[in-house]
Amino acid sequence: MARTLAVARVASLKLPAVAKINLFLHVTGRRDDGYHWLESVFVPISLADTVRLTLRTDGEIHLLNAPEGLSESNDLACRAARALQAATRTHWGVDIELVKRIPQGAGLGGGSSDAASALLGLNRLWNLALPRAELQNIGATLGADVPFFVFGLPALARGVGEQLRAVTLPAQLVVVASPGVAVATGPVFTHPDLKRDTPPLSVSVFDVDFGRNDLQPVAARLAPEINRLCEAFVAAGANPRMTGSGSCVFALAHDANQARTLRAALVQAGWRAWAVRTLRRHPLYSLVDGAII
Repeated sequence: MARTLAVARVASLKLPAVAKINLFLHVTGRRDDGYHWLESVFVPISLADTVRLTLRTDGEIHLLNAPEGLSESNDLACRAARALQAATRTHWGVDIELVKRIPQGAGLGGGSSDAASALLGLNRLWNLALPRAELQNIGATLGADVPFFVFGLPALARGVGEQLRAVTLPAQLVVVASPGVAVATGPVFTHPDLKRDTPPLSVSVFDVDFGRNDLQPVAARLAPEINRLCEAFVAAGANPRMTGSGSCVFALAHDANQARTLRAALVQAGWRAWAVRTLRRHPLYSLVDGAII
């Protein structure tokens, strides 16, 4: 059951929902239930959606001005609100508004991040005071990436992505670009050509160029635009890698000038691109475990 926090109630919260990149993503095996064993480093980046939560007293959950392709039935932030409501039996409700900047089906975790920000924000808005670990457990029922965004720190992820260990990484400038197509996760993981036997990590220290993305060859076969985007990165002097199950591609930049130049070259070539930075912690990290805003 939820614990009541003796703080003044707020009526509305406007929250960031940041994207992530996978510095590497290895598939180390396949479980009997069809899910895969993974090893990856997840890093939050400054590209972000906005989630606005407005308290309702009637217990209802509504998505206002739904972005294209989303509804109250399929939006992960709404599903997160319903899951939190069921877990705590709270009588409060919420109106949810989303401003989407993170492309969907892009491997950047946009929907999962929206869900995590909803969990973190509603934990405060509804005065539930649930600990981070409990919010992560609820998030795991919504999607494999949600616990990471609640965790809030760059992390080495194992299992199906739910086993998280914080890692320390230098702040990096990153250029992220979209090929303009979405890639569904299911067809990538079920593809017969997916590499599923990368050996588990034998080291606990690695640099930012470590490893590879085992999903990239299959995703690029399903969406050839990924390879064309990678070629544009290489032509601009960068070393690209796909994030998640696709479709976005990123490259690390040595300095702000290189980031600006790389982004400009990609945009000039017709790609949608962002110059962003990695984050040492999620901007909502302090919103849980007793924090008061």
